[in-house]
Amino acid sequence: MAGLRLIVGLGNPGAEYLRTRHNAGFWFVDALAAGQGERWGFDGKLHGETCKVRIGGEPVWLLKPATFMNKSGLAVASALRYYKIEPAQCLLAHDELDLDAGTVRLKFDGGHGGQNGLRDTIAHLGHAKFHRLRIGIGHPGHKDKVTPWVLGRPSARDEDAILDGIARALDVLPLAVSGQFDKAMQQLHTPGNRESGMGNR
Repeated sequence: MAGLRLIVGLGNPGAEYLRTRHNAGFWFVDALAAGQGERWGFDGKLHGETCKVRIGGEPVWLLKPATFMNKSGLAVASALRYYKIEPAQCLLAHDELDLDAGTVRLKFDGGHGGQNGLRDTIAHLGHAKFHRLRIGIGHPGHKDKVTPWVLGRPSARDEDAILDGIARALDVLPLAVSGQFDKAMQQLHTPGNRESGMGNR
């Protein structure tokens, strides 16, 4: 399978959303850009902020949509078209209610699971043939509490767990960029010492 050429972090723009659970996708690409000393620049035609990094020696575009989460598909589709990148060469990093804080999973294709950024991207592309990095944020326990939960800040313990999960995902990213997704998944999904005891349940 072809490697990655575009990594999109999903989140909501604006300082008030910066450290919220829903912005875990932004946390991921921000960590990636900061690790290489790259600065974000706004690109109107792509409806978001972009920068370019090198992962395992390969050039990869990063994108943070400047639309709100439920309109993320516009930026994703625009970037794929503009850079002439196939959806299968794209990874969307997003928050995942169904995984404990600190648990991170790679996935290809599948449904949106109620995640509005995925939902809109699938609607724009007409399919779901792209990679996802599911960053666990835990679940509040009842569906009526989901909105304030995702738009709220995690506890210090959960934030540490989420950042730890992001660090482990960054470790396997060179494998994914080179097209070795099975190997990346195996490494990321095998519980290591850093993952034990994480989570809020």
